[in-house]
Amino acid sequence: MPILLPLIVAAAAPAPAAQAGDLDFAYSYPANAGRIAPLKAWLDADRAALRTRYARMAARAKADARTSGFPYRRYQVSKTWKVVTDTPRLLSLSVDTYVFTGGAHGNPATGSLVWDKAARRRLRPLDLFISPAAADVAIRAPYCAALNHEQAKRRGAPVAVKADDPFSQCPPLKDLVLLLGSTDRQRIDRVGLVADPYVAGPYAEGRYDITLPVTARLLAAVRPAWRTAFAAR
Repeated sequence: MPILLPLIVAAAAPAPAAQAGDLDFAYSYPANAGRIAPLKAWLDADRAALRTRYARMAARAKADARTSGFPYRRYQVSKTWKVVTDTPRLLSLSVDTYVFTGGAHGNPATGSLVWDKAARRRLRPLDLFISPAAADVAIRAPYCAALNHEQAKRRGAPVAVKADDPFSQCPPLKDLVLLLGSTDRQRIDRVGLVADPYVAGPYAEGRYDITLPVTARLLAAVRPAWRTAFAAR
């Protein structure tokens, strides 16, 4: 099963990593997003809020470490937006976030958003579907089969579902990150499903990325207002 890799179709907006006292911070987004004024404003506000939040947390952690006589482990935060696809109607973005706050390891996380160019609105990918349940039903069987295959490859043995082992079970769509992709940059004809660490396996297994084509069944689950922006394969 191929992996849906974000396609960066333009250079990222300049956002060099910065050392702000007790924090290493980096935030970037692609030029495609920077050319859309309201989306750029939202991203810039998100960057400012994220930096302020973690700078305060890092300062408190450093002070606590000094008081306790322990060395301070410098906080690290990065957030990188990428273009999944840019079609005439929709700009689809993914985001990779990494946060290290002095523990055994940092915590990666994935996210996504869609910009509707016609409506000039920022949306979650699931907002384009009749309901999360409708989308889940449409993709569940092929997704679970593909995930099970990938889990078996990484673990070196078939994976049997066990009631007491959450990492043997197929996670619901609500626990995944949905990415909207395209093979021709005209219409959405494939979707990516990302299971971050601890969702479909332990941290050591990393995240699971599965790509599925948009089928007639999934297309039927798209809200009528956006259905022409999709195509079944």
